[in-house]
Amino acid sequence: MSHGIKHTRSQSLIDYAYRFAKTRHGDQKRKYTHEPYINHPVAVARIVASVTDDCEAISAAFLHDVLEDTETEYEELCRCGFGRNIADLVMEVTDVSRPEDGNRTIRKALDLEHLAKASSLGQTIKLADLIHNTESIMAYDQGFARLYMKEKKALLEVLKGGDPTLYAQAAQIVEEYYNDR
Repeated sequence: MSHGIKHTRSQSLIDYAYRFAKTRHGDQKRKYTHEPYINHPVAVARIVASVTDDCEAISAAFLHDVLEDTETEYEELCRCGFGRNIADLVMEVTDVSRPEDGNRTIRKALDLEHLAKASSLGQTIKLADLIHNTESIMAYDQGFARLYMKEKKALLEVLKGGDPTLYAQAAQIVEEYYNDR
């Protein structure tokens, strides 16, 4: 699968971020669909690229799950060609909670507090992630969707600094979910 994003100034950086994410996610599969995991970062990067041409944000969108879901560490992202700006964006959207922090409610509160401090570009990436994840959860797990959508509704309260188009799209998804109940 190719990512399909064309960038006039920094195509090599975007291509590198895609290849790095694809390698790091390796044989991981998406929950529910069992498709290659890389399809999710590609979808998130495409959503981000639809609202900004910021090559660092697009690259970070490809990488948004590598700190959380692979053995990759923050310093490695800094050293291997992405630099601190991209690594910081990835860190902004990476969950900071750990299982030992407590139950899901406590962990999600910690993650929400962390995301509230994210930059506008970080919030934009998280909105794109929310939009894409919601599609599969709504299609494949209505039971979990009840909890997930409650968490996403709270998350929207701290993502108002992200791209307005993506914010409106995410808010509409949440609103439609609750209107259909």
